[in-house]
Amino acid sequence: MVVKVYGPIMAACPQRVMACLLEKDVEFEIVHVDLEAEEHKTSDFLLRQPFGQVPAIEDGDFKLFESRAIIRYYAAKYEERGPNLLGNSLEGRALVDQWLEVEAHNFNDLVYTLVLQLVVLPRMGKHGDVVLARSCEQKLEKVFDIYEQRLSNATYLAGDSFTLADLSHLPGIRYLVNDAGMGHLVAERKHVNAWWEAISNRSAWKKLMKLVNY
Repeated sequence: MVVKVYGPIMAACPQRVMACLLEKDVEFEIVHVDLEAEEHKTSDFLLRQPFGQVPAIEDGDFKLFESRAIIRYYAAKYEERGPNLLGNSLEGRALVDQWLEVEAHNFNDLVYTLVLQLVVLPRMGKHGDVVLARSCEQKLEKVFDIYEQRLSNATYLAGDSFTLADLSHLPGIRYLVNDAGMGHLVAERKHVNAWWEAISNRSAWKKLMKLVNY
């Protein structure tokens, strides 16, 4: 059964899901949702995602939304296939969940706001709020300082193996480094930079980047 992923292939949250599916070698197809045309606000799409956000998935009769819930689902459904993305013990799983929460609540919103102001709005011919973007950059400096400390004691955020905790950061950091001109946030931190080099060179992520034509 081919998994249907509803959302634009260029958007960060659908990319989070696609990266997980590629890690687990799960076949999927993209069902494009045009955000500029507000297709995510149509009555048909709201039946899939009542909050009008992307992505949503359809796997046979099963439907699910929220990217982090989706990657947790597929990491568990195909736990025996490919890399173990959930952690190898109860404590390991707890650490994965901890860093997924950090990514969702301390990292993602700052990246989203910064990219919106510096990249998305200017591409639409609108002026971004440079002061707001600078504030997000300063807050991200502190977040990455915490990551640097953590990664000085572990190869990956949740320990010695790549997990969902790392995977979930891939789209956001790519936007920071490649589109928003914020590569210094990564490059200036030895352990964060080594971590980024490791996770961004995984074959699944490279496949996704090729698929997206980056």
